[in-house]
Amino acid sequence: MTTLPVDDAAIAEARQLRDAFQRFLREYEFGMREVETKISILRDEFTHMHAYNPIEHVKSRLKTPDSIAEKVARRGIGTDFESMREGITDIAGVRITCSFVSDVYRLFSLFTQQDDVTVRIVKDYIADPKPNGYRSLHAIVEVPVFLSTGRVAVPVEVQFRTIAMDFWASLEHKIHYKFDGRVPAHLVQSLTDASDAAQELDQRMERLHREALEANQRVLEV
Repeated sequence: MTTLPVDDAAIAEARQLRDAFQRFLREYEFGMREVETKISILRDEFTHMHAYNPIEHVKSRLKTPDSIAEKVARRGIGTDFESMREGITDIAGVRITCSFVSDVYRLFSLFTQQDDVTVRIVKDYIADPKPNGYRSLHAIVEVPVFLSTGRVAVPVEVQFRTIAMDFWASLEHKIHYKFDGRVPAHLVQSLTDASDAAQELDQRMERLHREALEANQRVLEV
């Protein structure tokens, strides 16, 4: 067995690259935490100071190095950190599931009106669903992160969905994963039909919720 000589310089360079990439990802992790904190504060306020909390649950995720590398290769993005910052805006993501469509827009407004949240991109797939039936409100926002080296503006993708939208999107993702993206036509049509049914359910449940509130208000006024 031949033993190759150890190249100390190459090892040191590899470690520097590893450490730099970890620092790069840490900024997005901190930005994600900032968004989580803001949403958590709103949720606690609604829970303790209002009669109704529109936030059902919150889920966060940070892209893995492999996922980032795959996206860099697929999109032809430069491998330097600045190119990745500009070309990939969903390294950090937060998904907020609400009870009703009106809650989605209300929470989006409350969140984005905060003076340290900068909105870069909004894609309203509720008002204008994707052809496959996908519905959700997406926003790329920038939030400040204060490090020992100074202030950094970090982009975070924030998604707002109803429970029905989230259930549909989760099922759609699992089906596409199972078929490796080559979903049979009849299943694609069934998914689109299911999206329409989910929208109808959202509308019906919100109408029932509104009627219940109005009925309760009339009882209190008697």
